[in-house]
Formats: sequence, structure tokens, C-alpha cells
Amino acid sequence: MAETQQVDPSEQSGQGAASAEGGESRAPDRRAARAERRAARLARQIAAFARRHGGAEGRLAHLGQAGTRIVLVGEDGGWGDLVAPTYAVARGAAEKAGLTLHESFDGELAAKVRTGPYEWKRMAGIQLGGR
Repeated sequence: MAETQQVDPSEQSGQGAASAEGGESRAPDRRAARAERRAARLARQIAAFARRHGGAEGRLAHLGQAGTRIVLVGEDGGWGDLVAPTYAVARGAAEKAGLTLHESFDGELAAKVRTGPYEWKRMAGIQLGGR
């Protein structure tokens, strides 16, 4: 005859609570892993921009709930931007890519930006009420 073991119902509910807690404790790990993957993806994009433009420098700008903008300025005057979901992800991506960050977008960094006819038309259109 097989031996049976009685299980106390209070112990079973304790096991269920422990497994639920394990799921909750994994949530921060998942968020951290997702943030790490996003930072790595942004770092690859920053590195690709830097290769195309002979190097790059940048600045991080808060966008509120939308995240953080990574403004990139290439050594050749080309510029672009990327958006990260949080400041921490943006900062991590910049560090991984070896991007030199500036505190503000003035002086030397702004002087490197080369704008073309498209930008001038767009800026003039906005000032004149156009598109």
C-alpha cells in the first residue's frame, strides 16, 4: 500500500503566495533587462551615426513623459536625434557608444551643426505662419 501524506491547506496557500511573490520580484528584473536592450539598441544607432559622420557629440534633453531626446552632432556638421524612453536609458546608451555629452546646446556644439535649405525653408515657414 502506498503511503499518503496529508497537506495542510494553510501551507498550500503559503506556497501559492510564494510563487506569486516570485513573479512580482521578476518584474523589476524584466524591466531592467528591457531597459538594457533598449540602451544597447540605441548605442548601436549612435555608433552607426558616428561612423557615418566621422565621429559625434551629443546632448540629452528631457521630453517629459515622452522620454529623453539624444541630440547627435557629427564632426562633419550632420545632425540627428533619437528618443529613449527614460533619461537613464539615454545616458546608458550614450556611455555604451562612447558619445561625448555636453551640458547645453550652445557654443562649440551648436557651431558644428550644418543646416541645409530644407531646414531654412522650414524655419522661415514656421515664422511666417506656413508649414
